[in-house]
Amino acid sequence: MSKSEIASGGIGNEPRLSRASVARFSLYLRHLERFERERVRNVSSSMLGEALGITDAQVRKDLAYLGNLGQPGIGYPTQDLIAALRNRLGVDRQWACVVVGAGNLARALLRYKGFEKHGFRFVALFDSDADKIGKMVEGLQVLPIQNLKETVGATGATLAVLAVPAEAAQPVADAVVEAGIKGILNFAPIMPRLPAGVSLIGVDLAIQLEQLAFLVHLSQTESKLDPR
Repeated sequence: MSKSEIASGGIGNEPRLSRASVARFSLYLRHLERFERERVRNVSSSMLGEALGITDAQVRKDLAYLGNLGQPGIGYPTQDLIAALRNRLGVDRQWACVVVGAGNLARALLRYKGFEKHGFRFVALFDSDADKIGKMVEGLQVLPIQNLKETVGATGATLAVLAVPAEAAQPVADAVVEAGIKGILNFAPIMPRLPAGVSLIGVDLAIQLEQLAFLVHLSQTESKLDPR
């Protein structure tokens, strides 16, 4: 699902789906998987709302995009809802991913086993540093970036993770797009320009920490102003 498909009202005749709802879909899925492990056969909108800190009405509105799965007084069948969410998010199949940049961030990402559990399999690792090429990192041999197109074609990879410095983000993004990649998760502190048809998600941990600091600062400020 691309950003344009979300913004323009869905795919085909499907209803409009906001990016906020898509983000909550992933959170619903995590909690539903926990409920499934606990052998909870049916879940209610109040259970999911309490888990996410949102209203029951918002949960029902979000899940209405998936069809008529819920029943009054019974709730939603846990396994059916998991299957519907996986299908809507596109994670009911395996996604082959490549990583560009064989530094500490890449090592941490490759070390985390939860990605494969959720359908994401890292198939190749690239770098432009001659000292890193040929070395093994978490079971993957570091390949020269010149091998991108050949490797993407051979592995069927459609997603790429960019773990490169800011100055390398645009040329690396251009290279992975040229290789056939359709979606990029970018950890560089700039947003590269991409052609239509290629989706981009940026992850800037400094911004997230700034937002967290703001919330804490706001809470502390309001506490000082409260006369009670």
